[in-house]
Amino acid sequence: MKKLFVSTGLAAIGLAGIQASYGDGLDIVSPKAWSIAGTLRGFYDDNYNISHTSRGSWGTEFSPTVSLNVPLRQTDMGIRYTYGLYYYNDRDNTPGLNPFDQSHQVDVWLDHAINENWKLNFTDTFSAADQPDLTGTVGPGSTPTTFRSQSSYIANHANISLDTQWTKMFSTSLHYGNDFYSYQNSGTGVGYSAFSGTLPGPFTVLGNGAHPDQMANLSGNGGNGASLAGLLDRVEQNVGIDFQWTFSPETMVFFGYTFSMANYLGNEPIGVFNYLNPAAAVPVINPNGQQSFVYNSNSRDSTSHEAHIGIDHQITANLSVAATAGASYTDNSNDPFQHYQVVSPTANLSATYTYLPGSYVQFGVTQAHNATDVVQPDAGGGLTQYQDTTAVYADLNHKLTEKLIATIIGRYQYSSFQGGANSSQTESLVDASVNLTYQISRHFSADAGYNFDDLFSGVQQRGFVRNRVYLGMSANY
Repeated sequence: MKKLFVSTGLAAIGLAGIQASYGDGLDIVSPKAWSIAGTLRGFYDDNYNISHTSRGSWGTEFSPTVSLNVPLRQTDMGIRYTYGLYYYNDRDNTPGLNPFDQSHQVDVWLDHAINENWKLNFTDTFSAADQPDLTGTVGPGSTPTTFRSQSSYIANHANISLDTQWTKMFSTSLHYGNDFYSYQNSGTGVGYSAFSGTLPGPFTVLGNGAHPDQMANLSGNGGNGASLAGLLDRVEQNVGIDFQWTFSPETMVFFGYTFSMANYLGNEPIGVFNYLNPAAAVPVINPNGQQSFVYNSNSRDSTSHEAHIGIDHQITANLSVAATAGASYTDNSNDPFQHYQVVSPTANLSATYTYLPGSYVQFGVTQAHNATDVVQPDAGGGLTQYQDTTAVYADLNHKLTEKLIATIIGRYQYSSFQGGANSSQTESLVDASVNLTYQISRHFSADAGYNFDDLFSGVQQRGFVRNRVYLGMSANY
């Protein structure tokens, strides 16, 4: 995928291999029932472990695709499978490191016209990434170093909608979405250690019950604290309806409502709370008495209600705008200490201008919530529940000649943490990519490109800078 709006949590940093930022969408119209394609690229990635301690490597990417499209009288359906194999020379030269990352993606789509007024649409994207633990030695007799923790995952994104044309002007769109995430990085437990030192302010240490001088801590998972599975395994569901009025072929206005829920499925400890501030304006009462409190994955479950209005308008033959704005009410009722109930804005604005045949520019702004792997509780016991993120993007696709196309994509993303010890911290993500594609013949093309990523974070050891360049060939039939 690379969506124009993504989370800056580890869930969304993505596969470490080279994937062009201008990735294709679902091709549901094909002149033949089946097609095959493949891409072979060489690349250099100066931060393939995507961390503040960068490590670079030359490498090779191989990505074949097979797709089947079945157009029927009232139905169009298809399936596509894409495999990605990414080889890193630096890892091959480091004892103990697996030099390969792999990815799998399956896209399924179905468009069915029940009759002239009722239409059903279904899409599903399943993806799996094999990104193994990278622990190896950098020299004879040296201590093994972990360059990247196990971050393999599977994800599934399913959407279904029923569009109904009730009158010439009035229509509705009923929709349901389901997003599922599961990480292999798991295995966090709880340990206890003796308290020593002085806490700032009038804090009271909470014991573990039997030993009041001991404090709970997360153990296991290679000493890395909460696991990705504990923090990010989840299912996000939404259901809603839009009421639409088409005033002319160029203009449609609508308003709608969406109910969403997020359930975290890791069933592991993700944080501990060992002390209280009895002098706080609103003292926190430990629900389990004077004991260290251990948070579970589902402490971040939430529900939300969102209402919005919008317009789709074709201003001229080559200029269109789409704008949706609204507000959401989010209830994090499972947080044991801080029951957050937050009202926040939502938005999705875009404009597309086609200035020449085959050439266009697109601008947009989005505002929404997203999951994060940051959870550390604050002095009152509240966890970080999610991030509020605003993203601004621009996309330029320019046809230089009949065979040469240039693509430039840029995005700036600003995120703030909701709750927890890092509630005053923010993150800024800058993404930029440049690509040139030359169509050699009907079945062969060559491309070259550069991708840049820079995450500046107020949370220690989360920021990184990443540069990638690539050159390759693609074939399709």
